[in-house]
Amino acid sequence: MSKTQSNMMELGAVAPAFELVDVVSGQATGRDDVAAAADGRGLLVMFICVHCPYVKHVERELARIGVDYAGKIGIAAISANDVAAYPEDSPGEMKAQAERLGFRFPYLYDETQEVARAYDAACTPDFFLYDAEMKLVYRGQLDDSRPRRGDHGNDVPVTGKDLRAAMDAVVAGKRPETNQRSSVGCNIKWRE
Repeated sequence: MSKTQSNMMELGAVAPAFELVDVVSGQATGRDDVAAAADGRGLLVMFICVHCPYVKHVERELARIGVDYAGKIGIAAISANDVAAYPEDSPGEMKAQAERLGFRFPYLYDETQEVARAYDAACTPDFFLYDAEMKLVYRGQLDDSRPRRGDHGNDVPVTGKDLRAAMDAVVAGKRPETNQRSSVGCNIKWRE
């Protein structure tokens, strides 16, 4: 389990446009489609995958966030891992994960890894929250919880408190706290 921190892209950056296939519906879904699901009030882009222990640790909370913020903030999850090297992250496995957890948001496959690079994503999970103007207002951790593996991790419960506080601010039309802690997870599995 490699430990990689998010790159903490500069706040105010504009959300890069994308159009990727949703592994559940089979439909092409773009950034603006996702934002429109919440009347353009905000956009959350999450880079996740199937096999990562950090994602497995928080995946149920991600599903709850999808339910709790449906219609309030547009949400999309993207997996960009190299499936030749990590077949457990294939679109079929992604679909099974989404269905098992009841994801209420599109789960998109970034086969070329161009979208992950445009967002400067580094790890799974990696979170990027944008306001109504598509400007980055939060990038960082879900919360303080980490999966317990050997001498690593902690027993802090998964609550999503950091991301939820930022999302609540966006829903209220306010700017989230700018003192943000980077996300930690497995590195994105880049193709050679």
